[in-house]
Amino acid sequence: MIGAFLESARRWLGDTPVTDPVDRRNAPFVQVLLLFFCVFVPLNKSLYLWAVLSGRWHGRSMLAFDVATDLLMCVAAGVAVWMIRRGHFRRAVSLFLGTVLAAMVAIYAVIDVKNVAVEVFPLMVLALGGLVLGRRALWSIAALQVLGYAICLASNLLGFVPEKQPALVATGIIISTTGAYLLIAIIVDRTVAALREALAESIAKTNRLEREMAERERAQQQLVHAQKMEAVGRIASGVAHDFDNVLNVVLGYAMRRERLADRGAGALVGALEGVETAARRALAISRKLLNFSRQDSLRPEVFDVAALLRDIEPMLRQLFPAEVRLELQADAAGLPVRADRGQFELMLLNIAANARDAMPAGGRFAVRARRAAGAPAMELVLADDGSGMPAEVRERVFEPFYTTKPAGTGTGLGLAVVYDLVHAAGGQITVESAPGQGTAFLIRLPLAEDAAAESAMDLAGGHA
Repeated sequence: MIGAFLESARRWLGDTPVTDPVDRRNAPFVQVLLLFFCVFVPLNKSLYLWAVLSGRWHGRSMLAFDVATDLLMCVAAGVAVWMIRRGHFRRAVSLFLGTVLAAMVAIYAVIDVKNVAVEVFPLMVLALGGLVLGRRALWSIAALQVLGYAICLASNLLGFVPEKQPALVATGIIISTTGAYLLIAIIVDRTVAALREALAESIAKTNRLEREMAERERAQQQLVHAQKMEAVGRIASGVAHDFDNVLNVVLGYAMRRERLADRGAGALVGALEGVETAARRALAISRKLLNFSRQDSLRPEVFDVAALLRDIEPMLRQLFPAEVRLELQADAAGLPVRADRGQFELMLLNIAANARDAMPAGGRFAVRARRAAGAPAMELVLADDGSGMPAEVRERVFEPFYTTKPAGTGTGLGLAVVYDLVHAAGGQITVESAPGQGTAFLIRLPLAEDAAAESAMDLAGGHA
């Protein structure tokens, strides 16, 4: 209960429309001080009123003047709180401190000099003015306070107070009080100066850091732009490589046009569907290049590798000449993975195109997809009977722009893209090859069993 009340009060005190960050931090404390002043001073003066009414104290004329000045200061404190709640923090503090100083100077003119040394309000006013309003306000308050002490001394020496102190005693009290007060003012001044210097240094460092961050951000943007312009050239080479694979598929259908025509309209329709599929893949490649300036990212989705292999099988057959035998095997249970489907298809075409180039006299290209033994993963093996690779080539086969093909026939990007795609999907790829013994790529990807199960449940729910 008490904790909730205190938390609510803390939020209320902090909810002020003060723009300056330092003033906004000081606003809760100053409000508490002003509210305490509004409560404490009336309670304190009520004890004196009770003493007068009960006949235990006879300073009625002094009490009336004291109560009037205290009432004026309480009203100023309440108005100051109202002004702070509306965002006028410094005006509010200046109003309150000015009222207190005016009341103090008026009181000093009518009180005994011996009562000056025990006043607490001058120290409170000095500290509050210096910490909140700064050094100019601090020394202005100090000057007005010294003026009040001078008025008090003059009033005592001229006999304007009921109990006149000896001149030497009165002068000594005022001098010692003024000296102590000025010493405290110097301490507060140095403390405030150190705090404000530290604050100024902090603000300067913050501004310098913001400028450095802005400059670094601009430099980073320029670097990214430069890297993007460099990458555009590389991607253009990669796109040309992928287009070459797709166009080889289209060319394969075109070269078999007479044979397909002999098989009838159905074969021609099937061939045209294959050409359409290849053209759509080429369109997807060009869109990826056009969208590169917008930094399009991969679009992973869950799909069945076995089903994808069956869909892409006609394209793979058209990619190879008649001298190359294509073998495709996949588990019937399904092999769901999460990856970019279009990039996955291009990955298969890249590896198949390399296998075709490695078997100019013909051979066998085998694709096998199966579940990994003892792990929730899928293994995809793509093997050919081609010329193979020596060890030094095999170690660099996934490096960008590394190629052993003649100029104009390879960019060195195909297998680098394959490597990045596999690792982006959370998988691994390895290669086994030796001169004259062919090449085999082993791709291992985690299965997306949960996603596949959810899809199955959604389908079952839809049929229900």
